[in-house]
Amino acid sequence: MEAFSIGTIDIVIVAVYLLFIIWWGIKNGKSTDAQSYFLAGRSMPWWVVGLSLFAASISSTTLIGQSGDAYHTGLAVFNYNLTGIIVMVFFAVFLLPLYIRSKVFTIPEFLERRFDKRSRYYFSAICIVGNIFLDAAGALYAAALIIKLVLPEVDLHLIIVVFAIIAASYTIPGGLSSAINAELIQAVVLILGSVLLTYFCFSQGGDYFFNLWTNDDILVKLIRPLSDNATPWLGLIVGMPVLGIYFWANNQTLVQRVLSAKTIDEGRKGVIFTGFLTMSTLFIIAVPGLIARNLFPGLEKPDMVYPNMVMQLMPVGLLGVMLAALLSALTSTISAILNSTSTLFTMDFYAQITKEADAKKLVLVGKIASCIIIILAALWAPQIGKFGSLLKYYQEMLSYIAPPIVAAFLLGIFNKRVNGSGAFIGLISGFLIALLLLFYKNAIFGDLHFLLMVPFLLIFSMMVIYVASLFFGVPKMQALIDTTFSFIDLKEEYVNLRRTAWYKNYQIWAAILLVLSAFIWIIF
Repeated sequence: MEAFSIGTIDIVIVAVYLLFIIWWGIKNGKSTDAQSYFLAGRSMPWWVVGLSLFAASISSTTLIGQSGDAYHTGLAVFNYNLTGIIVMVFFAVFLLPLYIRSKVFTIPEFLERRFDKRSRYYFSAICIVGNIFLDAAGALYAAALIIKLVLPEVDLHLIIVVFAIIAASYTIPGGLSSAINAELIQAVVLILGSVLLTYFCFSQGGDYFFNLWTNDDILVKLIRPLSDNATPWLGLIVGMPVLGIYFWANNQTLVQRVLSAKTIDEGRKGVIFTGFLTMSTLFIIAVPGLIARNLFPGLEKPDMVYPNMVMQLMPVGLLGVMLAALLSALTSTISAILNSTSTLFTMDFYAQITKEADAKKLVLVGKIASCIIIILAALWAPQIGKFGSLLKYYQEMLSYIAPPIVAAFLLGIFNKRVNGSGAFIGLISGFLIALLLLFYKNAIFGDLHFLLMVPFLLIFSMMVIYVASLFFGVPKMQALIDTTFSFIDLKEEYVNLRRTAWYKNYQIWAAILLVLSAFIWIIF
């Protein structure tokens, strides 16, 4: 592993930044009751929701993984973010109002409102296991690898423990309020640092990018041939939106920030704001990763691209800012996962088993759960380097499990006939199919790109859910209130928004976001 040197000034900047984040998070924490601890009192304005959502979504996978992917295959990796922007608009218009109106604490709880407890327990259990052993442990491991580059003599396990303590030190005492307020600072530092890195990257390698652009090179193309290994064009239409809905609209870690909004309108504006911020990742993550092909040719591991850019392009002083930005992405991810996972355990399992538990007891259990979660993640994190193939299997399995979950949400919201038994049968069938594909994928689909497999899994799950529902009774009317889409509500909302100023109308900003997305696809 290549090691880099770092000056005293930069170390001081990073240390001061981390201490400030801990102090700021603790200072702004709220833990008086369950609403305050798990959902920040449902009091957040749109700009807070947007910044915290952006910070929570920019994980180690985004920074390190996407820049590495851009280094290896070009700008095609940005399609995931661009498709995600389209999904955000869909989420804001159709799903978000139902989530907030139903007053749920967790996304699995919404499944119970619409269907029954079986679907809730299944989905929540999957989220908890994935959050601990894949997301949180992966973020801790990524943070440790980066610090290991700077301080190679420090033990990997010690670094993991230190980062676990940093994230836990303000998230556990203050809950979602602490996490969100820390993420506001982290989002600003992340954007500032990334803009600086992009500037230095362009100043040293901008000619390479413009030459690729002038020569119409495949590396600068978002729309790729059907045979492309990275992102075949058909996958953009039939595969990415499904995975995008799972990530942006069914993911407790992200949606929990939206549930903290004080109104539906504030939540919608926050999501649209996140869309504009996410659009910037083309220029602050993907393009610099592509330019790095010329600046750092022949890297054995594409994932080392981002650390190389940070350590070799940034001057003294600004290097500390950039490292702070990188650590912002990592600590905000860990904090977000920690809080959301404790919410899932407390509200989906403990509160259901112990019905008499009051608000203070729920907060206490949430804090204890957070401690156990971060300990488990820290213990598992060092093993990630040893069991890379196991994690690949797990990630692959998640991509197989996602379509049935998306199918349950979409049918549940847009079809009033499907019921709890049909949804549960569809979810379990999807899980069994995922297990089957782990061992017999090539026999069933051959070398078909995984994005092109997704629609088959989605359609299969939808068919199972709908047909199975026909063998059971019609859902009770109570289960359809605030859980199913109403065209009448959407029409009334459109009429009401016409009376507001255009700059306060989220639909106008959503339309601008969609037009800009289309414009980027046309240009690239």
